[in-house]
Amino acid sequence: MTRTPQLLPLLVAAIAVSLSAAAASNTTTTSHPGRLQGLLAEVWQWRERHLADPSWHPGGGSAPGVRPNTVAAWVLSFLAASVSSAGGVGGGSLFLPILNLVAGLGLKRATAYSSFMVTGGAASNVLYNLACTGGGGRLIDYDIALLFQPCLLLGVSIGVVCNVMFPEWLITVLFSLFLACCTAKTWRAGLKIWRSESRGGAGAGGARGAHPSAEEPLLLPCGPGDAEDGGRGNGAGFPWKDVALLVMVWLCFFALHVLIGDKHGKGVIKIKPCGVAYWLITLFQLPAAVAFTAYIMYAKRKKHDAHSQEDGKADLVGATMESTLPSLTFPLAAFVTGALSGLFGIGGGLLLNPVLLQIGINPQTAAATSSFMVLFCASMSMVQFILLGVKGIGQASVYAGICFVASVVGVVVVERAVRKSGRVSLIVFLVTAIMALSTVIVTCFGAQDVWMQYASGAYMGFKLPC
Repeated sequence: MTRTPQLLPLLVAAIAVSLSAAAASNTTTTSHPGRLQGLLAEVWQWRERHLADPSWHPGGGSAPGVRPNTVAAWVLSFLAASVSSAGGVGGGSLFLPILNLVAGLGLKRATAYSSFMVTGGAASNVLYNLACTGGGGRLIDYDIALLFQPCLLLGVSIGVVCNVMFPEWLITVLFSLFLACCTAKTWRAGLKIWRSESRGGAGAGGARGAHPSAEEPLLLPCGPGDAEDGGRGNGAGFPWKDVALLVMVWLCFFALHVLIGDKHGKGVIKIKPCGVAYWLITLFQLPAAVAFTAYIMYAKRKKHDAHSQEDGKADLVGATMESTLPSLTFPLAAFVTGALSGLFGIGGGLLLNPVLLQIGINPQTAAATSSFMVLFCASMSMVQFILLGVKGIGQASVYAGICFVASVVGVVVVERAVRKSGRVSLIVFLVTAIMALSTVIVTCFGAQDVWMQYASGAYMGFKLPC
């Protein structure tokens, strides 16, 4: 059973050999550049005809009823949501290709639908975690969520501005390299946990009987009666104050985003894009994020000191993590994660989970906490799309409902697999597989789009934010 993790490197090696063979067979493209350009042009034209065909669009064509491609998109969305939610990843990088290529939606509409789907899956995941722990939400680390949220939202706003300024080829290259690096790091982290689990005893019984070190906890039990020890979160009950503060942060940044509007200047109120009011509201996010973060760190430190004096020990995340990590580690990690999410145009889940794993958070806690934070980020985009009057809210709600159900199915299946095998490293390997698949998708379609832009003579340099 310990040889199971070695299957993925073999598959990756096989894919690499196949790609190398394909590259070797195309070595003559330097002398015949028209051959590669012609192939990419044919693929590009197929995509354009596919998206332009009315029969592939929801409600398109003459025949009534649900289209076969729509049913196929529903099935694929269910599978993608079940896998993504189980790993604590939003799944936007998987939803977009499904909506764009299978459902036949334009990229702009697919992006709006994706926010509905990510919100539905994250909401289901959070509700399940709360129900699983009797309302205490032991798997969700609210302290980390509080420390991450303000700088995460600030980073997203800055990343969106950079997304407008950077050329598409640079974004594609950076995204591919970053995802490949994160995939490798997450894979190595999974192997490390797998080996630690194997030393402690394979199987469910061995894992439960092992005594994991404080540095690398293995299996967190799920249940109302398991919340009294070992949980860095809030086993003493639902943390209403923390959630209220999170909602306050969400409302503050949501109000700023609604006032700013989208890149076309469409918002609740009329503000000239890139005007004085636009930049004042945009820049106000910086002091807001700093103020919220400073208050949260002060409150957590004060609460930790009070508990230390009463109990003689620290049972909060601020105590266990800040004792070994600088106090600004979480806000800085959140800012970088948000900036990359905004730059690459994806939800934060694909990046949040690997960041939490690298910091040293238990895989189960990382997945649950990541889903909790994704819920706030994705719901902000969803509500903003609704206020801006996006078309097809009913159809988007159907996709959201599918992801809601699929998320529960995925979490239950993975949880049972973890409990049966006693290996939480399965969650890490699941995240690794999703990231590897996202890397392939982003690289292939991004490279195709960049090549066609280059072949058509489009401008490939940096642009102004306005």
